[in-house]
Amino acid sequence: MLHKTRAIVFKTTDYGESSVIVQLFTEKFGLQSYIINGVKKPKAKISRNMLQSLHLLDLVVYHKNNTSIQRISELKNSPVLLSVPYDVIKSCLAIFLNEVLYKAVRQQGADENLFGFVFSAVELLDNTTEGLANFHLLFLIQLTRYLGFYPDMSRADDADYFDMKNGVFSRYKPDSFSYLSPPHTHNFYNLLQCSFENIAQLKISNDERRYLLSKLLEYYALHIESFGNIRSQAVLEEVLG
Repeated sequence: MLHKTRAIVFKTTDYGESSVIVQLFTEKFGLQSYIINGVKKPKAKISRNMLQSLHLLDLVVYHKNNTSIQRISELKNSPVLLSVPYDVIKSCLAIFLNEVLYKAVRQQGADENLFGFVFSAVELLDNTTEGLANFHLLFLIQLTRYLGFYPDMSRADDADYFDMKNGVFSRYKPDSFSYLSPPHTHNFYNLLQCSFENIAQLKISNDERRYLLSKLLEYYALHIESFGNIRSQAVLEEVLG
């Protein structure tokens, strides 16, 4: 049976001489693998360029339950990303966010709310011109809402510490080794108060941005099994300065 669904490209792997297997996060079926034949041929209906990291798709697919690799009937980029593939900062951000998502959403079934957030965030990245240096920090924070470990804000107003293991703010230093202390706690709180609409107003130094990123990735590793290291982190930090 044929199904229509939106999708987001997570990973594309060569298969044979002219085919690929692409892992897509779909709105209707969650994370799925599809084989696409002939993408490397000169007159291919579906080209490799259409399957870059975090590209947004409209699909018509064949779907069989309990099948590890599915097939695609129709595919088009929708909307077409106009700046992400060509802007150095945006393309590095996309590669970084893609790596995080691939590790965080590996076992994810259909989740329309999570899908909608990621799809909209990619569109925002494509259209955003200010505040790009902090885009990834805000994305990581907002993504935790859908992954189940968004920080508890109930004690944030007078807190000096953030306990990353338990995801709570505290007036006292936590017993664990994973926590934020002043002044980082305040900057983290400001990040939590921010939205993509006012991201350009968020002022964070380069050193503090690097520190908060390392702590956010540590926070992810505490709450997602086998999350591991993010290899694109160093490249992104170099590009952002």
